[in-house]
Amino acid sequence: MKNTILSAKGLSKSFAHNGVQNHILCGLDIDIYEGDLTVVMGASGSGKSTLLYALSGMDRATAGQVIYDGKDLVKMSENDLAKLRHGDFGFIFQQMHLVSNLSLFENVAVPGYLNRTVPAAEVSSRAEMLLEKMGISGIKTQLPSQCSGGEQQRCAIARAVINSPKLLFADEPTGALNRRNTTDVLDLLTDLNNNGQSILMVTHDSRAALRATRIIYIADGAVIGDLELPPYTPETEKSRETQVNSWLASMEW
Repeated sequence: MKNTILSAKGLSKSFAHNGVQNHILCGLDIDIYEGDLTVVMGASGSGKSTLLYALSGMDRATAGQVIYDGKDLVKMSENDLAKLRHGDFGFIFQQMHLVSNLSLFENVAVPGYLNRTVPAAEVSSRAEMLLEKMGISGIKTQLPSQCSGGEQQRCAIARAVINSPKLLFADEPTGALNRRNTTDVLDLLTDLNNNGQSILMVTHDSRAALRATRIIYIADGAVIGDLELPPYTPETEKSRETQVNSWLASMEW
């Protein structure tokens, strides 16, 4: 039986616009399991990105609970949430948000230095190892503007895991990449998951969904489908693609 790493109960998120209340998440219940590569899918406007932001504490829910390590993120102070996001959680976005005047190495290492729980020399060594793993150690002294989009996203992944997060959140991590770079990034995320990293990814890309061990489909702010899959292997990609696309079609994706 899988261990629950994050749990939402009765999660709701609403926005007021021109005096009208817009309900984005509607009393949603969801458990995220340790060791899974969980992919959240849904049509545009379904609430999938809002869900990721609420589950990660980057945005506060209107109602309900988000339980992590026995604590409710909805009730946590901003300082405590910041510590949680800096330590236990890692983040990858469609737009990489790298610091423009720092080298790739510095972009990866600085969050580790700021964490202050690991000696600087150990952080530097881990940053070097991650850059090597991401295949960009040869350009570690370059600025982000000197690198391709795929190279920048690899750097962003390394930065996201420098502090060994227990849960990695990814919001459309391949959305700005071409096909080849998308495959490379998905290979890296799959490798991280195969080595025990728990990942929660929001995507509209069925290629990314193929890498999931679980796909959650939401519509109108509620879960309407939940598909569990065995770990991805290149050998099973074709049969997996048939299964996933058939299931997505049944969700009216």
